[in-house]
Amino acid sequence: MNGSGPITRRGFVGGALLAGFGGKAFAQGFAGLGESADGFASVVPGRTFAFPADHGPHPEFRIEWWYVTANLADANGVAYGAQWTLFRQAIAAGGPQEGWANQQIWMGHAAVTRADTHRFSQTFARGGVGQAGVEAEPFHAWIDAWEMRRLVPVNGENIAPLELKAAGADFSYALRLDADRPLVLQGDGGYSRKSLREQASYYYSQPHYTAKGILTIDDRPVDVTGMAWLDREWSSQPLASDQSGWDWLSLHFSAGDKLMLYRMRQADGQHYGSGKWIAPDGKTELLVSADIIMTPLNFTEIEKRKIPTTWRIAIPRMALSIECTPLNARSWMGTIFPYWEGPIRFAGSHTGVGYLEMTGY
Repeated sequence: MNGSGPITRRGFVGGALLAGFGGKAFAQGFAGLGESADGFASVVPGRTFAFPADHGPHPEFRIEWWYVTANLADANGVAYGAQWTLFRQAIAAGGPQEGWANQQIWMGHAAVTRADTHRFSQTFARGGVGQAGVEAEPFHAWIDAWEMRRLVPVNGENIAPLELKAAGADFSYALRLDADRPLVLQGDGGYSRKSLREQASYYYSQPHYTAKGILTIDDRPVDVTGMAWLDREWSSQPLASDQSGWDWLSLHFSAGDKLMLYRMRQADGQHYGSGKWIAPDGKTELLVSADIIMTPLNFTEIEKRKIPTTWRIAIPRMALSIECTPLNARSWMGTIFPYWEGPIRFAGSHTGVGYLEMTGY
């Protein structure tokens, strides 16, 4: 395991800027996501998304990420998880500056999980010097040697096919991602609310990837296949000041449906929930707080913290009642802003696999 450790995709956006990046450091924590975003662009309803342009960066907003999770298995049925993330954070508002004066900070985050191990790594870069970035056309997202790039001219409506690569000291993976269905706009046409106030992000997903490639742990490569999920979000102030973190799931149902859910935890206990059900034919249905029941069942103690690693999820109006269990209950990212993230399985009224992220515990 890489001792430097990554920080969560959503933790980073409110998180740390290392002193080595221009001599300025800060550590806002998750609550920092609720601080004033004066000078940055606002997220408002009614945006018209444009692809492939929106696959690229939006530097007028403070925070952004390109994030992939993959539920994989080898020929013997051994399950794995893989994760790839590129974050962008602006440390100051205003038009992009040249070279080392550029206000953009980039972080790459990669991880693999198996039932008996969890490995992760990270890398950082300053914008403006070519070490990291994203190009919308032809699509290419990279930081150092980690990259997500087109294999042939990419269909902007489904952002496929892609190649995904990353490596740490004791793991690596190279995956091909294909999709034959279009992107999904989360929330209300891509406007994803995070509270009953003005906090929101622009958010879309590609939940329909099939994945195949090679995953290596301790110099032992295996051929893997499975399903993958891409999330794209950007915002300037996605959390309210009284929200401490979130519990987020992406679920692949055995019957072909997909489901995205999250719960933003609030100090008063009136947690804000949202989600989207995606049918095999591509039709979607928005879910609101009143639709979603998320109940922690079992906890894992990690670094003197009690982490809810087994959950019961119920959506009565969709006749869904499932229990989600982790592939590895110790999928813990012990970083500057510790969090839990890893692959899960679920059973009950529906069966399948997915990913769970929990921050702020």
